[in-house]
Amino acid sequence: MTAQSPSSLRKPLPFDAARLDRLMDDADIDVLVATSKHNIQYLLGGYRFFFYDTMDAIGDSRYQNALVYQKGRPENALYIGCRMENFEVELAKFWTPAVDTTSLKPAVTLARVGAHIKKLGGIRRVGVEADFLPASGDATLRAALGTIEIGDAFLPLERLRARKTPAEIAHLRHASEQVVETMKEAFAACAPGRTKAEIVETMRRGEVNRGLVFDYCLMTAGTSHNRAPSGQQLNKGDILSIDSGGNYHGYIGDLARMGIIGASPDAELIDHLGWIEEVQQATRRLVKPGCRGGDVIQTGDEMVKSSKHAAYSDYLAHGMGLVSHEAPRLRHQGPTPYPGYDVDRPLESGMVLSLETTMRHPLRGFIKLEDTILVTESGYESLGDGARGWNRAGG
Repeated sequence: MTAQSPSSLRKPLPFDAARLDRLMDDADIDVLVATSKHNIQYLLGGYRFFFYDTMDAIGDSRYQNALVYQKGRPENALYIGCRMENFEVELAKFWTPAVDTTSLKPAVTLARVGAHIKKLGGIRRVGVEADFLPASGDATLRAALGTIEIGDAFLPLERLRARKTPAEIAHLRHASEQVVETMKEAFAACAPGRTKAEIVETMRRGEVNRGLVFDYCLMTAGTSHNRAPSGQQLNKGDILSIDSGGNYHGYIGDLARMGIIGASPDAELIDHLGWIEEVQQATRRLVKPGCRGGDVIQTGDEMVKSSKHAAYSDYLAHGMGLVSHEAPRLRHQGPTPYPGYDVDRPLESGMVLSLETTMRHPLRGFIKLEDTILVTESGYESLGDGARGWNRAGG
């Protein structure tokens, strides 16, 4: 079915439309087309179609939904989904005046996007999510738009999401706390003779039982630096690193904690984790509104480079939210390379950072702390801040 556009919105807009309009002006975009799950979820106020939440492929193609937003004219917005989303229409999930639930494949969806934009009239430039637009949909959209220019909507959409709402912060806080609680359970299960793969499965079950969607678990044991799940058996005295991401309503809790099986850490291990904690605390103390984003990275980098652990350690800070490594972007290069848009810009309240210090010691193994830090009005709050020391593993 296709719902015709009424004269007013179905429900209040779930995002700051004035801010989005300014961002679209900056990007010289008249209309944006969202095709990624995370941006559609954000623009629809938390909606993600349950049937395709963890998969896209069906039949000979894939599910492709889309949301069209015209700058300054939310009454012209359109959401396109599949026929099973009729159920969601009945549940009043959408604010967009027009909802089309007769599509499925990328080419069909983007043909309807193009037809809708052409009917708006006077559109000069359309912004798309180039990295989240299948080739078949891109070709169809370009044919439908004719001479209308196509640009990139990535930056305005990411900047719109950069400052988290209270509801988003609550999701991130809950996800972070539950990941740490699951880690405590996993450390307790790390008995000699068990395997890394079994402990990762403990993490998966624990996060799911706590209402999260399990994303990943990176784990090391003993002196190995290999973080993949495997049949490696655990031994008494092994040091353990668990780094896991679990999401709550799409918002990612991503933290790393340390343990040791059936023993107490020796003085050297205490010193190593203590130094990592010093770097973490020094950089988080900088976090507040107005702090230059690049200073957080620079301080951590300088502490690592000036230490005796420089040859095998590194520091990283990045944004967190619906996407791992989203705004604020605090360095120009790194393990996930992207332009450091926020290096010389101030941090703002509502932004969320992940701070991580990692030591790959050639003799003692892999040692790491990763924290999730919220920029508040007056400083910072650490989300899920428990279990930061050497956790006694194995019961």
